[in-house]
Amino acid sequence: MKLTLRIWRQHHRTAKGEMVDYHLDDVSEHMSFLEMLDVLNEKLLAEGKDAIAFDHDCREGICGACSLVINGKPHGGFPNTTTCQVHMRHFNDGDVVTVEPWRANAFPVLKDLVVDRTAFDRVMHSGGFVSVNTGGTPDANAIPIAKNEADIAMDAAACIGCGACVAACKNASAMLFVSAKIGQFRHLPQGKVEQLDRAKRLVAQMDAEGFGACTNTYDCEGACPKSISATFIAEMNRDFLKGNLCEP
Repeated sequence: MKLTLRIWRQHHRTAKGEMVDYHLDDVSEHMSFLEMLDVLNEKLLAEGKDAIAFDHDCREGICGACSLVINGKPHGGFPNTTTCQVHMRHFNDGDVVTVEPWRANAFPVLKDLVVDRTAFDRVMHSGGFVSVNTGGTPDANAIPIAKNEADIAMDAAACIGCGACVAACKNASAMLFVSAKIGQFRHLPQGKVEQLDRAKRLVAQMDAEGFGACTNTYDCEGACPKSISATFIAEMNRDFLKGNLCEP
């Protein structure tokens, strides 16, 4: 198939970016979206032009590094699918495909389609961990946990931190990501000790990074490739409120 690719090009963080059109012929429907971009880059390099910078790592839908907005939707808008798992059979001959980076002040563009997502790292460093000593693995595994609670914790832990929730939100809110990282601990005994303090610290860092507020449009849940539920946001808000009310 033949495609016109309208791709955001920006040489560095402070440069003025623009959309540039590229044309590709003979795109196979069996290619993944990233393989198609690889083919385009090979073409550009052969012509002596600068290749398009984009993030990727595992290409197995696990790491979340492949952060692209395709036709206005994070990861292309396909259910439970990251960009690297999008295949060209979802497009038609003659399509114009628009490719952009995540759009958020907290995710500044580094080059082309690559953004700086270290804001998420700083949020996690602020308290996204368990500091209590639970002993070795056998000791930790000996603590009984209700299956329902374990399942909820696992659902939260499925978050891969890709940032699609931020890119989809009109406010560039990171509350789905932050609440998932809080939720994966709050439903386990090991995480109960710091439950309220963890919520306070992560929310404070989230605000400091410049992410927006949640207005309950559920776009974050719809864009999440791992189907993280927005109910975790409600849990986080309750913990945050309790943590502030319980301050000495």
